[in-house]
Amino acid sequence: MLTPEDIFDCKLCGQCCTGFGGTYVDERDIGNICDYIQADPDTFVETYCDMSGSRPVLTLGQDGRCIFFDSQKQCTIHPVKPYMCRAWPFIKALIHHPENWDIMANACPGMKKGVPFEDISRIAAMEKEKLDRAFNR
Repeated sequence: MLTPEDIFDCKLCGQCCTGFGGTYVDERDIGNICDYIQADPDTFVETYCDMSGSRPVLTLGQDGRCIFFDSQKQCTIHPVKPYMCRAWPFIKALIHHPENWDIMANACPGMKKGVPFEDISRIAAMEKEKLDRAFNR
């Protein structure tokens, strides 16, 4: 039986911090980041977020990467990175549409290609449960 480590081994390359539709942040993410960078939540959303429909997503820098990505330090908010970042690559867009897993695996060197959808779904459910417990969701 495959484990999370069998299908994903982070290479710390920062590819997941690049574009791909943006990183959604919820009120809890915003609060945690604001506490960490000592910012007011309203100012944070105005300064560091764009809107995708009615939901805030972290703004991308001119290089197409998350505004909090630094090529030297990588994630500058790593201790409080958003839920969606912590869940990578076990996010809804990749686990509900099996073809997306292999598409993203072309960009992310840590993702194994050709993994059976059933394994991705099972492992993603386990990872979500762990994250939800850790985040008290």
